[in-house]
Amino acid sequence: MLIRNAKDANGSVCDVWVKEGKIAALGVGLPANLDAEVIDAAGLTLLPAFIDTHCHWRTPGLEYKEDIATGSAAAAAGGYTFVNLMPNTKPVCSTPEIVYAVQDKAREIGLCDANQTVSITKDFDGKTIDHLLTLPEDIRFITEDGNGVMNNAVMARVFAIATERGLTVMSHAEDREISPWDYRLAENIETVRNCHLAEYYGTRLHMCHVSTAEAVDAVRQSRRRGARVSCEVTPHHLWFDDKRLQYKVNPPIRTDKDVKALVEAIKDGTVTCIGTDHAPHTAEEKEKGAAGMVGLETAFAACYTKLCRMEGLPLEHLSFLMSAGPAAVMGLADRKGLLCPGYDADLVLVDIDHMYTVHADQLHSKSKNTPFDGENLYGRIKMTIKGGKITYRSEE
Repeated sequence: MLIRNAKDANGSVCDVWVKEGKIAALGVGLPANLDAEVIDAAGLTLLPAFIDTHCHWRTPGLEYKEDIATGSAAAAAGGYTFVNLMPNTKPVCSTPEIVYAVQDKAREIGLCDANQTVSITKDFDGKTIDHLLTLPEDIRFITEDGNGVMNNAVMARVFAIATERGLTVMSHAEDREISPWDYRLAENIETVRNCHLAEYYGTRLHMCHVSTAEAVDAVRQSRRRGARVSCEVTPHHLWFDDKRLQYKVNPPIRTDKDVKALVEAIKDGTVTCIGTDHAPHTAEEKEKGAAGMVGLETAFAACYTKLCRMEGLPLEHLSFLMSAGPAAVMGLADRKGLLCPGYDADLVLVDIDHMYTVHADQLHSKSKNTPFDGENLYGRIKMTIKGGKITYRSEE
């Protein structure tokens, strides 16, 4: 494949030669092989394909909300070629067998690779952690997702084990004893606890969907002290504030002050990646109060419109947040997330000047629960390429 006349994140003309699933060369005016598929990308911006650090595809057991095929299609339509899946399935993903089944199915479908995380405690029971001692070496990420580990002693042992075995702890920070009456304190207090444990044990910690000014500052201070802590923010926590939108997600939509704090944390390098927290639910479940929204297909446009067009963030920085930054968190930085010879030919072509209206009923996800329905966003995904093969092409 030869992609001609695209512009990179800096606006420079860029041709890319793809061979055997890898980026073989970058330059201007690269010669075309007679056997190559030539894509004229004039007027489009070429970026490394996106990597999502936080996603739900609902397999096994909850496929009526989303399955691996529809999740893969949504990811490809959003410019993603790799996602990290949470373990709140039915049954809970606490075993290697579930991990491998999910990852193999995603590989078979071929639109988007997946890493399946394992629960910190067995079946989210809040106390049993023996399974962490026998995880195969290729399973490196553990999380309690929306449950959190309430017991401090259990979590301290988890961090000690994670350091010893080279595991990354991914934390949904919420003290569920506090959240019924103070959702803000619930996030803040558990963020501080987990950052301290990461410092104390030298553990690799990734804080999911940080949403308050206090929590992101706790991450900032911990990183300054040398802790191995990273964090993500979601597009919806950047785009909406609680005066503009009442829509149930977890953590909740926060204040305008919090939104500004998250933007500042992106600009100063505290936040290193965007995580969608793509969480499909049926319309009936949302009516009954289920927390969450689908986000894979709107993530880039929402972030580009908010961060680049409204806040002046360079597109190169947004590309880092959606590609190289997540690749570093997921241990993929040696082969994904950059436009470099030798890296996987995982690419996305975007029309950054195309403003479009989000229509929930046109999403590829099985579920349509999105507060972005009707929003006007810039940055239409035109084509997604995974390993040198086109996985999505816009009809517009």
